[in-house]
Amino acid sequence: MKMAKIKKKIKTIRVKADKCNGCRACEIVCSGFHASPKYDVINPARSRIQILTHRLQNIFFPVFAGEYTPAECMGREIYVIDEKEYEECAFCRATCPSRDLFKEPDSCLPLRCDMCEDDPPQKEPLCVQVCLNDVLTYEEREEEVEEEENVNLVEVGLRSLIDKHGFDTLVDTMVRMAEKG
Repeated sequence: MKMAKIKKKIKTIRVKADKCNGCRACEIVCSGFHASPKYDVINPARSRIQILTHRLQNIFFPVFAGEYTPAECMGREIYVIDEKEYEECAFCRATCPSRDLFKEPDSCLPLRCDMCEDDPPQKEPLCVQVCLNDVLTYEEREEEVEEEENVNLVEVGLRSLIDKHGFDTLVDTMVRMAEKG
């Protein structure tokens, strides 16, 4: 099955990590925007951006939530950039079994950066708007890409729960919940 090439608007956030001072304003505004109701609770663990830190070495590295992956990677390399050490996982945007980063704290469902296109949609992501040091820059460009399947977020969440708890446990729980009404 050959996929067609289509023009797609690609939205990205460029990160200049060397400018980050670890203020975490981006985490706070993101978690508030994605709270239900909006701004009711501020919990940076629910943020779609996380600032990986090592305060003693003055390392602050913003990372955005990407796709869910059930596989644990094998990368355990250390990278040195401007005399600062980073683990390979620091650059990874995936939600995976190796770490708790980018998982909803209560349900462990994967989180993903949506560029603040939720209701109300923002002109540019809120993390970019509140970043005082110009660490985060919003960019849009058109790119020719392979046509992609429509991603069903419910399916991604269910896959994550199955990977964590097993299919039978998930089905038993859903049956029990359905019986209760």
